[in-house]
Amino acid sequence: MEINKKMTIEEILNVNPNIANLLLASGMHCLGCVMASGENLEQACGVHGIDADELVGRINEMLAE
Repeated sequence: MEINKKMTIEEILNVNPNIANLLLASGMHCLGCVMASGENLEQACGVHGIDADELVGRINEMLAE
């Protein structure tokens, strides 16, 4: 399954819990907060100043390995 920036953090972690390590390393430390289930990755990246397209690319590269 390919990740996209319209998915919530919760949906992304349900695809593969190991994605959490990549999110944490990117500066996204809100994985357990209530917003993780209501906010999509693009919104979360905006709040944290992270390029959503770049992060999605890195996540999908990791999943392809």
